[in-house]
Amino acid sequence: MILKNENLFVVTGGPGVGKTTVLDELARRGYSVVPEVARQIIQEQVQSKGNALPWGDTERYTEMMLARSIESYQRLDSSQFPTFCDRGIPDTLCYAHIIKLTDTREIQAACEQFRYNSRVFLLPPWKEIYTTDTERKQTFDEAVDVYHQMMRAYGNCGYEICEVPRAPVSARADFILSRLGAP
Repeated sequence: MILKNENLFVVTGGPGVGKTTVLDELARRGYSVVPEVARQIIQEQVQSKGNALPWGDTERYTEMMLARSIESYQRLDSSQFPTFCDRGIPDTLCYAHIIKLTDTREIQAACEQFRYNSRVFLLPPWKEIYTTDTERKQTFDEAVDVYHQMMRAYGNCGYEICEVPRAPVSARADFILSRLGAP
């Protein structure tokens, strides 16, 4: 059974492009925002000395990302108001392609079954704001590659990519909201 909620909007992109900052601005304006599950998994794994990490057991990390992304979607499925998700299930498919996971059938099936609004907001790489931290270890060049992989993954899943311009945070939030017809 295909589940689709037009009120769930994905905001995605490679690492370090300002997603969280833009989502924080949308939350400040009163919109519901769902945090990124991948970062939560990394924090939990580091704290528990686990190895399901992008620099450890990548296959287990991918499995956890998919399970948590589906759980997150199911919790939100009845949302009747615009809700912004920091990444979506197709991000897991993108990551699976990056690590060259050979069997992505389960992830692809989840991408088909759990559908967000058809418009996905993709933030492009932006060297001037790019930084690394304890959970984001990719180089800027890797972040650019993730962006291109993300564009392919969402496009192949049938989503309309809406690239958010490089601009101040408030202008980026305004851009996203203007594409929803929100005030």
